[in-house]
Amino acid sequence: MAACGYRVSRGAHHYRVIQSLALTIGMDAIQVNRLDAFRKKRNISDYERAGIVSEAEAREMIEIACMVRKTVEDWLRQNHSHLLPT
Repeated sequence: MAACGYRVSRGAHHYRVIQSLALTIGMDAIQVNRLDAFRKKRNISDYERAGIVSEAEAREMIEIACMVRKTVEDWLRQNHSHLLPT
């Protein structure tokens, strides 16, 4: 979003960025929904209950994060290469 000149407002900014991934980088809706489910779970573990994220879920989140990073980097190379370090 930032690469295209948009800023996310403070309220629900993580939600908005995650939801934008389908439009900005063409992320599959299933992956977007999975990321959002992890976002919700993280919020609960941060503010209400600790220890609700399993090791398997943590590993899955790392895999998704790596995939998102690669996809965003590829998208930036194709659309806004000037924003990447040389």
